[in-house]
Amino acid sequence: MAPVKIAVMGAGLIGKRHAEHVRAQSGAVLSAIIDPAPTGRAFAEEIGVAWYPAFDALPVRERPDGVIVATPNQLHVANGLELAAAGIPMLVEKPIADSVDGARKLVLAAEAAGVPLLVGHHRRHNPMIRGAREAIDAGRLGRILTLTGQFWLVKPDAYFDVEWRRQASAGPILINLIHDIDLFRYLCGEIVGVQAQSSNAVRGNPAEETAVALLRFANGALGTVSASDTVVSPWSWELTTGENPAYPRQDQSCYQIGGTQGSLTIPALELWSHTDKRGWWEPLKRERIPFVPEDPLQAQIRHFCAVIRGEEEPLVSGREGLATLVVIEAVKQAARTGGSVEVTTEPVPARASA
Repeated sequence: MAPVKIAVMGAGLIGKRHAEHVRAQSGAVLSAIIDPAPTGRAFAEEIGVAWYPAFDALPVRERPDGVIVATPNQLHVANGLELAAAGIPMLVEKPIADSVDGARKLVLAAEAAGVPLLVGHHRRHNPMIRGAREAIDAGRLGRILTLTGQFWLVKPDAYFDVEWRRQASAGPILINLIHDIDLFRYLCGEIVGVQAQSSNAVRGNPAEETAVALLRFANGALGTVSASDTVVSPWSWELTTGENPAYPRQDQSCYQIGGTQGSLTIPALELWSHTDKRGWWEPLKRERIPFVPEDPLQAQIRHFCAVIRGEEEPLVSGREGLATLVVIEAVKQAARTGGSVEVTTEPVPARASA
């Protein structure tokens, strides 16, 4: 079987990581780096692959089988529409777009063209999350009633030397909390209502620094999630999972999910339940659900190749990425207004039959 040719569009931090994972994937080959910046060209030369300043600069005979879009958020829709028109499957980094309207436009264009559109919510590919989902689906927690999640860490001052990172669209709600919201949807079902508050009391930038949200799920469960990029703590996905070795790993949890028969911590996958009858005086037992760790970014590349070859359906489709973005927009709206926001669970109309 010929290797799947994949190009990476955008050679920033995440684009470079994607390029490394494509190069490491058997059955795939990194065919090009697409980036107009001199640093993009230098990176392509450094790793010995073709460089093009834009997708339309590729000769037709050199077009890849798939493209990873790792450009700035505001370019995702334009880049994705170009790929849909060319009939090329794409993996678009999260968020799928910088607005719900733009995301909807891209999803409908890809569906109309019959082009696979995947969204880079890579945490769903983590074997630990698969283990959590299997335990929940098997009823080991009973009926899910509540969950809590935290993203608490400190982004260093130098992080904000880049002007766009101080703006309203660059706070932890869109940049970080979107990952957590996507996992909550994946594990516990659709979110149908949101209340939220946010603050920028420390830095005073247009971007929020801290946000707290109350989530109402379609199945009746309630959740709370808080995010802050100015709190010293060990409680975040980044610091607890070991997913990215750049972060010092802590032996703590970032999520807890509670049900009528048990509760589950993430990332340790500790399942707490009663040995016999339920009750506050009854002893609890702790069981750790086993899983084999794997880099979820690598697993995502392998999955992308399988989708391109027609062997698998997207785990995180364009519609899934859009649905998560709709919830994030609801969180931002609720934080602005101080009120509650109802969330539509079907933000994209079904495509009409030909």
